Amino acid sequence: MSEYKLSVSSLPAKSGEMVEAEVEGLDGAKVLVVNSAGKVQAMGPKCTHYGGPLTKGVLTTNGRITCPWHGACFSTVTGDVEDAPALDSLPIFRVTERDGAIYITGDEARIKAGRRKPGFKCSTTPGDDKVVVVGGGSGAVGAVEGLREKGFQGGITVISNEGYLPIDRPKLSKALIPDASKLALRDEGWYKAGSVDMVQDDVVDIDFTAKTAITKKGHKYEYTKLILATGGIPRNLPLPGFKVLENIFTLRSVHDVKQIVGSIGDKGKKIVIIGSSFIGMEVANATADGNTVSIVGMEKAPLERVLGEKIGSAVQKGLEAKDIKFYMSASVDKAEPSKSEPSKVGSVLLKDGTSLEADLVILGVGVAPATGFLKDSTVIRLEPDGSIKTDETFSVLGLKDVYAIGDIATYPFHGPTGDGKPVRIEHWNVAQNSGRSVASHIVNPAITPQAFTPVFWSALGAQMRYCGNTQANGWDDLVVQGNPEEGKFAAFYCKGDTVAAVATMGMDPVMTQAAELMRLHKMPSKATIQGGLDILSVGSPE
Repeated sequence: MSEYKLSVSSLPAKSGEMVEAEVEGLDGAKVLVVNSAGKVQAMGPKCTHYGGPLTKGVLTTNGRITCPWHGACFSTVTGDVEDAPALDSLPIFRVTERDGAIYITGDEARIKAGRRKPGFKCSTTPGDDKVVVVGGGSGAVGAVEGLREKGFQGGITVISNEGYLPIDRPKLSKALIPDASKLALRDEGWYKAGSVDMVQDDVVDIDFTAKTAITKKGHKYEYTKLILATGGIPRNLPLPGFKVLENIFTLRSVHDVKQIVGSIGDKGKKIVIIGSSFIGMEVANATADGNTVSIVGMEKAPLERVLGEKIGSAVQKGLEAKDIKFYMSASVDKAEPSKSEPSKVGSVLLKDGTSLEADLVILGVGVAPATGFLKDSTVIRLEPDGSIKTDETFSVLGLKDVYAIGDIATYPFHGPTGDGKPVRIEHWNVAQNSGRSVASHIVNPAITPQAFTPVFWSALGAQMRYCGNTQANGWDDLVVQGNPEEGKFAAFYCKGDTVAAVATMGMDPVMTQAAELMRLHKMPSKATIQGGLDILSVGSPE
């Protein structure tokens, strides 16, 4: 450990204040000096998710800092992750002041890295408890990280049917990366270090009486706690041509992306995307360069169901600047074969008679809960949409020691307008946070994990940030600050006088501030927002 001088001459004086400083003698190294609850410390300056500058984030007075981009939260006391999507924690460094100068004490490598992998608190001889996680997505990783961080000593087995380690799934639609190794959230060595068994197989049945998961290969995995995290299955269209013609793709896995990228080849392709919600819009944005891209949507404006017509229309205008064509308020009739290659799609016919030429078609028409292996169960009852109902801890109702998280979970939402109403939220970030919540409950069942604010982001030409949720009770009014047509705005979705959700573009860290205020039940009212309040002026949440 060595002592290094910082480039600042004074410390943050008030709780909730922070300053970024260069570390003299270490080329390019910086730290973030924070004052939380009167205690001054230094920490890594960037979010460990995608490198968001924490100096532009939101620091609460009681010791929590949130990234301005995607809502990852860290403790300023320990540096530990408190909310997804970050996996690595932040290093913490002691700060001293003498002779008019500021110094930190720390290891050179850790200062330069600005991050640290969370320590595993597990023994080499696991206890009798056995957690089996069915599914290998974001929720599974959140559960594994949370269990080992919090000292769970038992065995952990993750069973996934995807054929690769858990990945950063949002990059599939946002960037069309076909290499699973470049998307992996953790490498194989990390799981081995935590005594986590990663199994590539398909769970086909659960014996809830014998507490055993049964796989397609005939293996049986006993558990004391079971976490169901199977995610979603992309929907197809039950229309002529869509199930028989080649070059019609869904997008959920690396395998899907490989097929799409292979079909696009050297660009110059006619691509028809069916579905104008987030997946469809992101894929359009990712494939627009060098191709002719058309989007077909049933709404008046893309993303209307979530963001409303006004914001959706502004997003559409931004993508139209990339020569993406939109066919809205449209219904698909059928997929027609290519005249030169009848086994492949050649066009998509809309019900109004419009025919769209297509070298390939990408479907973004939603997902269904991947719970088919439970449909004949006499123990667990699926909801009408195929999801599983849980309580606030994500424990399956009526079943002891069984949890459901992510896309398959319908859970009580206690956000600003939730009132505990059951909702199912298909957010990658929600899955990871629910996994962490389950880990907390397994380690200490006496404590109900803190509710988290759902956070979502999307690459729509510019970066969209979103927090909160309107699924529980909807929204009846929209208050907009800024100019959506210019791609710089904050949209407040209100139910009565309560702000239920916030979407932003080009106004970081408004979304992050809103998420923290919602979590603390201190979000300003609709009337106050209409009066012109800038919620960043509220200051550090307490």
